[in-house]
Amino acid sequence: MASINKQQGIVLISAMIMIVAVSAIAVTLMSTSSLDLKITNAAQEREEADSLLMGEVQRAIATQTALGAESLFTRSKAQLATGNSFNGLNGTVNTVTSMNNGPLELNCPRSYSYTSGVICNMTQLETKITYGSKSQHTMTVVTGIGQEMISIEEGR
Repeated sequence: MASINKQQGIVLISAMIMIVAVSAIAVTLMSTSSLDLKITNAAQEREEADSLLMGEVQRAIATQTALGAESLFTRSKAQLATGNSFNGLNGTVNTVTSMNNGPLELNCPRSYSYTSGVICNMTQLETKITYGSKSQHTMTVVTGIGQEMISIEEGR
């Protein structure tokens, strides 16, 4: 009888050790799954922002192209010194910058057949969007644009 009473305490201690071990494993698995969830959410927010941004770039180009001669893409470097930004949808900001080095006229790149009297106004469109919780991340796309124009030098 005496040996049976001594063994009952050992079962209790080993059961407590097993409960602590299983609890530690459960806590580790829960924290790992929480971290995986945060990583997945951040990747999803970035992909959504990327899709929105690419759409806004296309929309900004189409909007400026539809303006014809009033487009920011046709302005000179001096004209773009002020008033070169416009807001898009979804909180995007678009900025047009002249890439021409001075007042020189430039031939258009990637032209299959050169047309006399046609020059290029080289500009760059920078589109930014902020995303994420508390809008703490910024994504930017920079697009180069060559706008064909009639030469002011031609015919002189």
